[in-house]
Amino acid sequence: EVQFVESGGGLVQAGGSLRLSCAASGFTFRIYAMGWFRQAPGKEREFVAGISWSGGTTYYADSVKGRFTNSRDTAKNTVYLQMNRLKPEDTAVYYCNANSSDSRTYWGQGTQVTVSS
Repeated sequence: EVQFVESGGGLVQAGGSLRLSCAASGFTFRIYAMGWFRQAPGKEREFVAGISWSGGTTYYADSVKGRFTNSRDTAKNTVYLQMNRLKPEDTAVYYCNANSSDSRTYWGQGTQVTVSS
């Protein structure tokens, strides 16, 4: 059974930092590209960041580039999203995502991030 345990969300003031973690199990983590998406109230889910299966390549939405860092620890089957210089517009539910080369996709349950002004 595929499972994700997401943690690290919470309430933070603008300019602060949070580190999200997503621990995965039930699939071969090391061969999956991992990503983070977010969904704010009344808005569609959007891509935030991604990392290749090897960890050698990362991708970011323009809105978070330079502020967020995506990383993975294959030994721990965990992906991280370090979020710095947070803004109120970063407020959303953040979801981790796993994608295989043959298009299998899994989603985490989401963790709330709220940034106060």
